Amino acid sequence: MVRTLRWGIVGTAAIAESAFIPAVQESERGIVRAIASRNADKAKQMAERAGVERHYGSYEELLDDPEIDAVYIPLPNHLHKEWTIRAARVGKHVLCEKPAALDAQETMEMLAACEEHHVVFSEAFMYRYGEKHRRVREIIASGEIGDIRSMRGVFNYCTPDDTGNVRFNRAMGGGSIYDIGVYPISAARMIMGSEPLWASAHAFFSPEHDDVDMSASGLLAFSGGVALSFECGMWAYNRSYFEVTGTKGRIELPHMFGWRENPQIIVDTDRHKREEKLHCVNHYILQSDAFARAVFGEEPLPFPASDALRDMRAVDACLRSAREGVKVEIGQD
Repeated sequence: MVRTLRWGIVGTAAIAESAFIPAVQESERGIVRAIASRNADKAKQMAERAGVERHYGSYEELLDDPEIDAVYIPLPNHLHKEWTIRAARVGKHVLCEKPAALDAQETMEMLAACEEHHVVFSEAFMYRYGEKHRRVREIIASGEIGDIRSMRGVFNYCTPDDTGNVRFNRAMGGGSIYDIGVYPISAARMIMGSEPLWASAHAFFSPEHDDVDMSASGLLAFSGGVALSFECGMWAYNRSYFEVTGTKGRIELPHMFGWRENPQIIVDTDRHKREEKLHCVNHYILQSDAFARAVFGEEPLPFPASDALRDMRAVDACLRSAREGVKVEIGQD
């Protein structure tokens, strides 16, 4: 008999209602059992819209529910540490939205709590579970584009007038690097299979938006002379793009982080240029089922909890570089 993971949603963020809950409801291994908010009416209304049977007026009540196995945490970034640790202490497994926390130190404390209480932790980079990214790594490993020489990533959207958005609150972990710069950073690490050595970044810090980085660009240096150049912004025209250039060709991903869009993978070499189209599956569904299998001990997560710490080290370095105008070395394990 297939075991089902019972989820609780800690918070009523839009991403939970629009993406995560529907994906779990379509998944093979999960069910959303409850939604919690510090506003009981908000929890009730969202539960009714989503068809979820239970709702709570506090996060504590959800954590006290013995019929919840795991929690999804889409809270503002400054709350990730507190509620991950509190969930771990009562034996709930944790899928936490990216970025894992505000810095590497907080992430280490979160991972230590999850390890101590024997619960599974994962940072919710849903895109990594898609077939598209497995195929990209396969093409690179085949040698078709030769040795990697550079990577370029762009992720932008434009919502500067969205007043009250937590992304524009510095104390809550707002800013473009935290919100979307983490995507090209994590993608470069995934593709390289190694950690960057140093970061150099420049950002526009907007006084109108609590001095968060509304846009940023930077460089992450890897060994062997390879680098990622990235751009991210919450005040720039929409784009999600990634490119890997090698000695014999390049791979283009015109819609890097989505799963519905086409074209998907473009391979361009001296011999030919082709587009590969793959069967698209909702990345959130794949993530949910992979997490359930890890919780039930059937197979490990493809990206272990420690990956969140390595990612935060790179994010820390980019933010510090942008704030201080200096190149920042990145600590290694």
